[in-house]
Amino acid sequence: PRVELAWAMKAHQHAQVYFNLISSVDPKFLNLTKVDDLIYQEFRETFRELRVDLLDPEELKSEPAK
Repeated sequence: PRVELAWAMKAHQHAQVYFNLISSVDPKFLNLTKVDDLIYQEFRETFRELRVDLLDPEELKSEPAK
């Protein structure tokens, strides 16, 4: 139990640092991996019309969205 607690505390510390880092940068300039641009390009090719600024959970669950 102590090892698990120590691991959880360390993971929480890392998560806080990571969150603070990604929260302090304008998302336009944030790259988390070397292939972010490729991932985004393929996402846009697959989901051309999807507006990520206005996601509606009910719309995503609809038959046409599936």
